[in-house]
Amino acid sequence: MSEQTNKTTAMNLGGEIRWGGMKTTTYFVVLGIVLAATYTKGLPGGWLGGYTLATTLGILFEKIGDNTPIVKDYFGGGAIVTLFASAALTYFNVLPKPAMDLMKEFMGRMDFFGVLAAALVSGSIISMDRKLLIKAGLLYAVPVFGGLIFAFGLAALVGSIIGFGGIKSVMMVALPIMGGGTAAGAIPLAQIYGSALQNDPKLYLSMVMPAVALGNALAIVSGGFLDKIGTAKPTWTGNGELMVGFQAEKSKASSPDYTKMGVGFLLTGIFFAVSIMLSKFIPMHYYAITIVLVAVLKIANVFSDEHCEAVKQWFEFLVKTCIPAILFTIGLVVVDLKMVIAAMTWQYWALCIVTVVGAIIGAGLFGRLVGFYPIESSITAGLCMANMGGSGDIATLAAAKRMALLPFATISSRLGGALILVLASLMVRMLGVG
Repeated sequence: MSEQTNKTTAMNLGGEIRWGGMKTTTYFVVLGIVLAATYTKGLPGGWLGGYTLATTLGILFEKIGDNTPIVKDYFGGGAIVTLFASAALTYFNVLPKPAMDLMKEFMGRMDFFGVLAAALVSGSIISMDRKLLIKAGLLYAVPVFGGLIFAFGLAALVGSIIGFGGIKSVMMVALPIMGGGTAAGAIPLAQIYGSALQNDPKLYLSMVMPAVALGNALAIVSGGFLDKIGTAKPTWTGNGELMVGFQAEKSKASSPDYTKMGVGFLLTGIFFAVSIMLSKFIPMHYYAITIVLVAVLKIANVFSDEHCEAVKQWFEFLVKTCIPAILFTIGLVVVDLKMVIAAMTWQYWALCIVTVVGAIIGAGLFGRLVGFYPIESSITAGLCMANMGGSGDIATLAAAKRMALLPFATISSRLGGALILVLASLMVRMLGVG
């Protein structure tokens, strides 16, 4: 799965261009029907309508991105275009309100992202070699700290040079970018600032959110760049493998089995159910608990080959069919172009850029020291600290064509994000926010 980024939307089978597995004529008939239904209030409600709209337009934008010169080679291709084209639909109010309400429900109450995340987190871990889990898990904190050191250091240095202030640059730009997103990052970070400095947390939230949004965009674009660097420098990348010299055991390929997929669907739900229950007693996000839970069970050889295969098949099915839909939905509902545009001063851009670059360099260098490939280390321990949590992880890995690294990306977002909040609590009392 290291090279899998849902290229089914642009595959050439027998010389014939395919759109999400459909012939060109079939796809454009489908597109016309979906657009007509969207603007005449004819879309069905619930999952059926949300998935239909997200998949149809997601395929279109991904196809455009994967065939646009420069964009496809250096800016993440279809993943980037899907995210920002859908965000533009929201910014310019292109879709009618009923369709927007449907998509917000699809992402929120109907939790399309949760279904996909459950499969990705559980499936990607179960698909991993257990020896890799044991070996890499103990060393992973090293590149995470390396990324933080370089991100904070460069932000402070550049902030001092351009007159923004070193401390202010770290507290208001670098920490929010590296903080794990919005719900588990920017919001509690603003509350920490507000409590420590006796001000309204909303004041600080308005200050840090542009950095979070811009950092997320830069992380996604950087994922595409790192993929290209890996192509130019093959010794720097394991093409989805994290550790240098580690040869994962290849499992025997098996034909898709719909019964197994159903079992896999059920098991991913059980993993999340147990994790949610444990989160009531353990002060960790249930995504992080799921990672730990499934990893421990995998290392302990609790899962039978049949169960591993079931979860793996469900995981692979969703990756192959749902990535355009989730990227479209994330862009439409989560990516806020207004915030990105509002932050477009050259000083702010400079600080956000050096923070993300610092995360890339630090994670890559420190990862190399402990036997990780620099590209994979930079993507997981660097960029996945700098993006907007779970949705940002998927978008960044899709742009980097390394979706199989999701377990390590999630560790960065969830556990790394929690580390940032601890650091913020200590730093704001010692330094203030500038």
